[in-house]
Amino acid sequence: MFFCKIPAFIAWHRRIPPVSGRLQKRQFRLLLSNGLCTAQPPVKSAVANFFTPTSQKPKDRTTWSERGPNDDVPATLLVGRYVPEGHAPNQKPRRKIAAFDLDSTLITTSSGKKHAGDATDWKWWHPHVPGVLRELHEQNNYQIIILSNQGGITLHFSPSYKGPKSSIQKRQNEFKQKCSAILNNLDIPTTVYAATEKDMYRKPNIGMWKEACEDYDILEDDVDLENSFFVGDAGGRVASLGRSGDDGVVAVAKDFSCSDRNFAHNVGIAYKTPEEYFLGEKPREFSRDFDLAKFPFEETSSLPQSAGTAFERKNEKDVVLFCGPPGAGKSTFFWKHLKPLGYERVNQDTLKSREKCRQAAKELLSQGRSIVIDNTNADPETRALWVEVATAANVPIRCVWFKTPLYICEHNDAVRAHNDLLNPEARSVLPKLAFTGFASRYKEPQLKEGFQDIIEVEFKYRGTKEEYVVWARYWT
Repeated sequence: MFFCKIPAFIAWHRRIPPVSGRLQKRQFRLLLSNGLCTAQPPVKSAVANFFTPTSQKPKDRTTWSERGPNDDVPATLLVGRYVPEGHAPNQKPRRKIAAFDLDSTLITTSSGKKHAGDATDWKWWHPHVPGVLRELHEQNNYQIIILSNQGGITLHFSPSYKGPKSSIQKRQNEFKQKCSAILNNLDIPTTVYAATEKDMYRKPNIGMWKEACEDYDILEDDVDLENSFFVGDAGGRVASLGRSGDDGVVAVAKDFSCSDRNFAHNVGIAYKTPEEYFLGEKPREFSRDFDLAKFPFEETSSLPQSAGTAFERKNEKDVVLFCGPPGAGKSTFFWKHLKPLGYERVNQDTLKSREKCRQAAKELLSQGRSIVIDNTNADPETRALWVEVATAANVPIRCVWFKTPLYICEHNDAVRAHNDLLNPEARSVLPKLAFTGFASRYKEPQLKEGFQDIIEVEFKYRGTKEEYVVWARYWT
C-alpha cells in the first residue's frame, strides 16, 4: 500500500488527483521523487520534512571517486568516503586499523538470495555488527575501513567493448546507493574501497590497503600491525559438518577462496572470519592450494647449480625445446642457465607467430648457432614441428620439461605482471584461459617423439633474497 503525505500536498496543488488505487505509475513516481508519497506509513516528521529548506535537509555524506594505478590507465578502484555531520577535520591519524570485507561479512542480502536484487536488498550480517564497529571507532580508537572485491562493476569500457552497457552501469549505481545507505546507517568516519578489476587493488593484493593508509595520512611503517586486523569470509575454510539448533548435524560449505586470509598475510595483520570475530566461534580448518610456507627461501636458490637437474651442454650445436605452462619459469631458466652457454632464444611472445619463430630458428641454425625454443609446446603435434626443424638442420633436439603446477604458474605470472623490476619484457597478466588452454592440450613429452634426452625441472624458487620478498606474497 502507498501512503501520501499531507493529503498529497493538497492533491499536488489540485493539479493531480489524490493518491488512490487508480493512481497512474507516472504520477506516483512524480510524487515519490518530490517526497510527497511513500511506500511506508507516514511518520510524524513527514510534514515537517516537506517544509524544511533544501539547504537544511539531510544529504548524502558519502563522496565518490575513481582511481587507477597511474595516469596512463583507466581507473579501476571505486572509493566512497563517509564523513559524519560535525566530524572535526584534521584529526590525528589512528595507527590501529580495523578492516572489513563487505558482502557476507558486514552485510548479507535481506532477500536471502546469494546476490542482491537491487540497492535496497541488504541487511547487517548480524545485529551486533554496527554496534561493534561503532565501539571500535568511538571507544578503542580504531580507523574503520571496508575493502571489497567487486568484479561485477566496470568503471570504464574499453573502445573495443561491444556488449550492453546499461545493466553494468546500473550495477555501479546500485552499489553506490547501497554503500551510501550502509555508511549513513553506521554513521562513523569510514571509507569503502571497491576493486573492480584483477589488478594491484584486488585482494589478496594490498593496493586498497595502501590507498587507505594514504587517505588517512598513516605511513605504512607507522601502522600498528600487531593490533590491526582484517575480517572477511574468504578464508579458505574446508567443507565440514556443523550443528544447527534442534536440526542436528548440517553440512557447512567450503569457502569460495582464500583471498581474505591471504590479504591479511600480505599486509602482516591478524585475520578472522565473521563467525570468529562477531560471534566468537572457534576457527575452522582451512587450506590453501598454494601455500607459501612450503617454498621457503634458501641461500643457494639463486645459484646456477640449484636449477634442479643440472643442464649440461652435450652437443656442439643443437635445439633445446622447452615444455611447460606459462609462468613455469622457462624464460628465467633460459637467461640464467642457457644464455651463458651461448644459446639463442626463439620466443613466440616476442616474434608474435609460430611461422616467424620457425624462420628465425632456421636462420640461426644455418649460422651455426644453438637455439632454445622458449614456448609452452604443450602437445606432441606442436613439438613434432620443432623435431622436423632440428632434423632438417641435422642437429639433435633435447627437451627441458618444466613440471610446475598450474596454481604456482598463475602465481608466478601475477608476480611478474605486477612488478616492473621482475618483468623486463613488460608482460601483462595472462587470462585464465592461458592456463586452462595449456592444460587441455598438454601431454607429457616422451623420448619416442625424437628427443635426445628429456631433462625434468621440478619447481623451486630460484631468485635473490630481495626478489623473494616480493614473490613470497599471495598475488592471485
